[in-house]
Amino acid sequence: MSIKKSFLLLLFLGLVQLQCKSQQTDEAYNSESLHIRPISKNSYVHVSYLNTNDFGKVACNGLIYINNNEAVVFDTPANAVVSQELLYWLHFQKKATVKAVIVNHFHIDCLGGLEAFHDAKIPSYSSNKTIELAKIDGVVSPQIGFDIQNELEIGGGKVINKFFGDAHTKDNIISYISNEELIFGGCMIKSLNASKGNLEDANIMEWSKTVQNIKDAYPNLKTIVPGHGKHGNTVLLDYTIELFKID
Repeated sequence: MSIKKSFLLLLFLGLVQLQCKSQQTDEAYNSESLHIRPISKNSYVHVSYLNTNDFGKVACNGLIYINNNEAVVFDTPANAVVSQELLYWLHFQKKATVKAVIVNHFHIDCLGGLEAFHDAKIPSYSSNKTIELAKIDGVVSPQIGFDIQNELEIGGGKVINKFFGDAHTKDNIISYISNEELIFGGCMIKSLNASKGNLEDANIMEWSKTVQNIKDAYPNLKTIVPGHGKHGNTVLLDYTIELFKID
């Protein structure tokens, strides 16, 4: 089945489920492949699913920020079909113009649906290291790179994307939304009581130090969204620091 036909089928199923469940859940959108959950007036967590050899079916978080009918997406859903589903919701349900997609690091749970954003002429941003590593992996890579920091204006609000150091990978960044005092931390930040997870490309020696640097840089944070699991507050930073602390 083509991507377009798959998308239309998923869209139909999603809209049916949305009609049935909207009165029963706090989700803004709900299908078998995609969940979108509000966490503030302007921010939403999007959750899609990735089948892995080591961890089975994994729920993967991304973020959406909408401000004055402009939107930015942080990490794509797991594939292009589900990414089209998300873009449809933003366009038709939220009447928002997507100005950018930000890729946290080079793993597939961050950029697996990048093709759909490029097809929609939405520019993609990441660190230059992410672009380099994605090309080595032979996957669709982000278009616009930066070394340390990138700033975007979305509907008059500022989004800062910044590299603080090695942790889950050597290219992982965080995205800070100043209006929300919110950080999307990706897989660098662990949900409460989570395990260490995939360490294949990790720098265990630097992980705690990198997260401590983030905490020091943004002392007034209200919301932290990890790459997997439930969002929370700065307790997630403290938990991650302790989890990877080197004695």
